[in-house]
Amino acid sequence: MTVDKGYVDAPIDLSLDLKSEIKRLKEEKHAVILAHYYQKGEIQDLADYIGDSLALAQIAQKIEAPIIVLCGVNFMGETAKILCPDKKVIIPDMNAGCSLADSCPADEFEKFIKLNPGHTVVSYVNTSAAVKALTDVVVTSTNAQQIVESLPADEKIIFGPDRNLGNYINSITGRNMKLWNGACHVHEQFSVQKILELKAQYPNAKVLAHPECKDVVVRIADKVGSTAALLNYAVNSQEKEFIVATESGIIHEMQKKCPEKVFIPAPPEDSTCACNECNFMRLNTLEKLYNCLKYEQPEVVVDGEIAAKAVKPILRMLEISEKLKL
Repeated sequence: MTVDKGYVDAPIDLSLDLKSEIKRLKEEKHAVILAHYYQKGEIQDLADYIGDSLALAQIAQKIEAPIIVLCGVNFMGETAKILCPDKKVIIPDMNAGCSLADSCPADEFEKFIKLNPGHTVVSYVNTSAAVKALTDVVVTSTNAQQIVESLPADEKIIFGPDRNLGNYINSITGRNMKLWNGACHVHEQFSVQKILELKAQYPNAKVLAHPECKDVVVRIADKVGSTAALLNYAVNSQEKEFIVATESGIIHEMQKKCPEKVFIPAPPEDSTCACNECNFMRLNTLEKLYNCLKYEQPEVVVDGEIAAKAVKPILRMLEISEKLKL
């Protein structure tokens, strides 16, 4: 058995029922599986809890189990470890990174902060622990607007790393935050033209868009919100058809909760693919999840000094969210 590749590389008996074995190992080890909405449907179905970044952080903070299996990308594993330093946090594949987090190296972000003194630093949760350690308050797409609005109206703010989310928050709050120039490769790729073509096919469909999408996509959406907000909108809406402009993994839960409704994934530009998937999120598989639980590897480790700094803006976010009942 080796984890040199970023995941446990060990043979698996092909006769095994992996889903049953994962459930058995989870109970045997008293582990809890957390999965993001962007995971494959078969992994979401095995999870004890599924949610967006805010929900997973809130859940991780309250978990009593000794082992947390985070099925998402590695910054989510870091966040869980920072909030639960006494727990073992494992992730099926450490190669599950994030293009948005990667667009904001901590050393370059620190220089950006120093070039703009006197600013409160607001960082999106889609960042490394090292960037969070440079931050005053963390936000998610669920609570970014409310947390920014909780700051004084004349507060000078740096917002990183997502320029699209930052622009959207500026537009709805009237703020003029200084934005780091980063973006998510999935949400950047949605094609307005292809969405409009789908809209012509499904004239009654409501367009749901994540605020990480480009402004031209956000402007044609009927609902803009986090993955959880888009899910809730679809569940509570009287409409029957939806064009979904976010990572297509969310459609699994939408379809489970609304089997009578139609969900059409918005396609990316320059692709024959009908949906837009995060290649990092899809690195987690049943096989890797099984070996991860069996061998309790690879384990998420966060430098103690960085964790001590990074936990403060995360807790501040959770406290504000609790106060605002988000």
